[in-house]
Amino acid sequence: MDKKNAMRAGAVAAGTTLMMLLMTSPALALTRDAGDDPGTGLSVIDTIGLFVVTPLVLFGVIAGLVMVLDKSKKQA
Repeated sequence: MDKKNAMRAGAVAAGTTLMMLLMTSPALALTRDAGDDPGTGLSVIDTIGLFVVTPLVLFGVIAGLVMVLDKSKKQA
């Protein structure tokens, strides 16, 4: 690819990105919808347990089951 095509591709990518950023509206997360009834937030311990400890435990259980139930012959 020559320099002219590279510059054109970069300009198109930059322009497309800029237009997408300018045309998107904010999420309006602070605006409550009708029927919206959020619950209480998670504590720090709950968050760490849900998003860190639980996946690690699941990974360990799955890896352990794979190792225990492995039917292939052991190489010496």
